[in-house]
Amino acid sequence: MEHKSNTWYGTTIVCIRKGNQVVIGGDGQVTLGTQVIKSQARKVRRLGDKSVIAGFAGATADAFALFERLEAKLEKYPSQLTRACVEMAKDWRTDKYLRRLEAVMAVADKNVSLTLTGNGDVLEPEDGIIAIGSGGGYALAAARAFSASTDYDAETIARKSLEIAADICIYTNRNIVLETLTI
Repeated sequence: MEHKSNTWYGTTIVCIRKGNQVVIGGDGQVTLGTQVIKSQARKVRRLGDKSVIAGFAGATADAFALFERLEAKLEKYPSQLTRACVEMAKDWRTDKYLRRLEAVMAVADKNVSLTLTGNGDVLEPEDGIIAIGSGGGYALAAARAFSASTDYDAETIARKSLEIAADICIYTNRNIVLETLTI
């Protein structure tokens, strides 16, 4: 894949739902083309009344705009993450301004984990694991292996999966931020 020097690219976000935890974790690297611009960005945060956690992969400014939009939907539909995400996805797909935003989000609350895209997708994983971004495939494979073959809790699986992605994906680093909800 060709990376233009003026294009923001790369990250790894993972969401793990296991036992009594749901965790979203992400690395801290921001790149511009082939240069690391920042190594300690915070791509994972709590939203609304702090009962929703979210992470993004994609353009930073676009992600902040999407976080704000999702928070507004959560205010309109409190304790209804799926409904808020569906409403936001409708806006994202149809609004002329939002359609141009380049990001993917992983969001979770105590009840559901979802992936949101600019194509209008609101997807719930079958196995409780989501991984997005340039290192997402590596983190997903690692998370599935850890989940199936170990007794690790969700936080440990998220951290170890992100570390593996950081070892393989040049757009992912080991400055990991985790946000955890107890289910």
